[in-house]
Amino acid sequence: MTEETSLKCAAVLIPLVWQDEEWHLLFTRRTDTVESHKGQVSFPGGACDKGETTPEQTALREAEEEIGLNPGFVRVLGKLSTLITITYFRVTPVVGVVRWPAVFRVGEDEVARVFTIPLGWLANPLNRWEFQHPGTTRSLIAYHPYDGELLWGATARMTVDFLKTLGL
Repeated sequence: MTEETSLKCAAVLIPLVWQDEEWHLLFTRRTDTVESHKGQVSFPGGACDKGETTPEQTALREAEEEIGLNPGFVRVLGKLSTLITITYFRVTPVVGVVRWPAVFRVGEDEVARVFTIPLGWLANPLNRWEFQHPGTTRSLIAYHPYDGELLWGATARMTVDFLKTLGL
């Protein structure tokens, strides 16, 4: 089995919302009781289900399951390059604009909190660190805490990749 075939398929939604006269990204903080990534900040998303043929299907289904986001309230803009995580997932980030304000039905088993961070704050390089992951050629990104939340790891990497795509 090759490395590529042993990776698990996954997708996340990078939700853009227009709030307080500026663009924000919407994040979740996982509960301390979920199976993996306990207490971590993430985008809504997860593993592909059998029969799903596109990352968009997976990302929208997961967002509906985790935070009750109606797929009809998301205008998909496109996808970013896939990211291979250290937990052997091949994650495709799907970018979408969410009709705002939105009402969420949080899946309390998985999600402890839904919150947003302004795009301008995320784009400011003074608000994040980047350093080499020990023993690898990969860099690790971590943001300064925002509203008590710590954005780091794969979610921070996808955030920075998205900002670079926008030219920010």
